[in-house]
Amino acid sequence: MADHDHFDLVVIGAGPGGYVAALRAAQLGLKVACVEEEKALGGTCLRVGCIPSKALLESSEKYHEAGHALAEHGVQIAGVGLDLAAMMKRKDKVVTTLTRGVASLFKKAGVTRIEGHGRLRGGGQVQVTSGDATRTLEAKDILIATGSKVATLPGVAMDWDRIGGSTEALSWPEVPERLVVIGAGVIGLELGSVWQRLGAQVTVLEYMDRILVGVDDEAAKAAHKVFSKQGLDIRTGVKVTGAKVEGDRCVVTYEGGEPLEADRVLVAVGRRPNTDDLGLDVAGVEVDDRGRIAIDAHFATSAAHVWAIGDVVAGPMLAHKAEEEGIACVERLVTGYGHVNYDAIPNIVYTHPEVASVGRTEAQLKEDGVPYNKGSFPFLANGRARALGSTDGFVKILAHAETDRVLGVHIVGPRAGDLIAEAAVAMEFGASAEDIARSCHAHPTLAEAVKEAALAVGGRALHI
Repeated sequence: MADHDHFDLVVIGAGPGGYVAALRAAQLGLKVACVEEEKALGGTCLRVGCIPSKALLESSEKYHEAGHALAEHGVQIAGVGLDLAAMMKRKDKVVTTLTRGVASLFKKAGVTRIEGHGRLRGGGQVQVTSGDATRTLEAKDILIATGSKVATLPGVAMDWDRIGGSTEALSWPEVPERLVVIGAGVIGLELGSVWQRLGAQVTVLEYMDRILVGVDDEAAKAAHKVFSKQGLDIRTGVKVTGAKVEGDRCVVTYEGGEPLEADRVLVAVGRRPNTDDLGLDVAGVEVDDRGRIAIDAHFATSAAHVWAIGDVVAGPMLAHKAEEEGIACVERLVTGYGHVNYDAIPNIVYTHPEVASVGRTEAQLKEDGVPYNKGSFPFLANGRARALGSTDGFVKILAHAETDRVLGVHIVGPRAGDLIAEAAVAMEFGASAEDIARSCHAHPTLAEAVKEAALAVGGRALHI
């Protein structure tokens, strides 16, 4: 085997978890190769997920604001129009810039990028196939970071065009007059919001009796109310039994109701680990009953010197969770220590208003019998939110009743995704609600709502 095919670490997958792990390993002095079958680096998140969806969310919000909200600010705009092709072009430019940026980072750090499909061959070997060419890499350690893919539903005939997943919904050439979204999770609500703002009549069907499963109950209820007011027709407790294309329309069937007709259907019922054709059985890598790679507390699989992180293992399917796991994994390989605090990983829904959380929910604390105090503060009473004209929602802080240590923070409101960072840092350092309340927050800012919620934990909010 040629010397250039020997590496200290081979990473399979160049999504946020994989490429960040490769960069950190290179910083630590390892000879690293990253195998990725897509031409563009960055994985689902950069190419067809987090980044393009946020670009469209931003663009659609500006379009909607121009047509519905700027007049209140004294800005008169006549004849607001939609150039969807230009909007998509901007989205694509954002994606291209960032994926090329990852390639530049690889070059700067000395990470060898290898294009092709990687498979474990056992004995520290990875076989890479690209077209008709096959190459075998040898490594001391192998890290699997292949991410996830769209989950499907029985009876739903996906044609990956009129009935498709998030990838297709990011590139539709026209605004559908009627859109049915199956699933009221993060992806369904974000992309449903995009197309509703651009003019589609959107119906969201959710199997559970609530939206945003896993989000704090109070926050999810508040978000549901706001989204409904915005025009999303959200129906919970609905079991979809089928969907198919019939001529120039899509027909969606569900239990207990008349079939729905739509121009397009977005299936957003979650994602599943992308572990197909990885050679896991050949290498002796075990998976659990949900198809996720089984790992120990330090990301080790059942096969020696094979590690796994991100969406292919248990836990929330979040890009930043994968990044932290990738860094912790390679740092442990080199230094003997690596750790992820899973109690301080934020989760954000980039709708308008945004929904953000970190730590435990009220339901979880009640179930575990943990005594807690709660403090809430509405954006309606925040000066900056008033000036922005965005007053829906609140900040809620849950703190231990005996120690005052912050256990969870839940925000529905403007720029909640940015505000939650303060809470995550506070929890990482074991802060109390009193610590947040005693920290000076600039005025007028949205962050003052976080301070007021912390004050409210002790029953002494000032501005309400």
